[in-house]
Amino acid sequence: MPSLVSDYLPLLIFVALAGVIAVVLLAAPFALAFKNPDPEKLSAYECGFNPFDDARMKFDVRFYLVSLLFIVFDLEVAFLFPWAVSFHRVGLAGFWSMMAFLGVLTIGFVYEWRKGALEWD
Repeated sequence: MPSLVSDYLPLLIFVALAGVIAVVLLAAPFALAFKNPDPEKLSAYECGFNPFDDARMKFDVRFYLVSLLFIVFDLEVAFLFPWAVSFHRVGLAGFWSMMAFLGVLTIGFVYEWRKGALEWD
């Protein structure tokens, strides 16, 4: 039994230290932050608009389109980087599969561009 405890002691110390650091980092802003609230800082602000009178009024869909396009192209980069790092190991099949992936994304990008999703009027 002492062998088991000595094997897991570094892990327990690490978890305890991580917990202490987490609590300190969560509590530090409340203790050290400069508190100077004013009405401008306390006002609600979201998505580039001042608050509306009614929360159920129509909202511009372009914000959602831009966020979806960002996610699509962010995922493209997330898949492209590991592929580029291991390019010498994936071979010819890996190369052409990535070219097909990039082709589909390029076709989607051109489609969105022609539909006007990237223009901000």
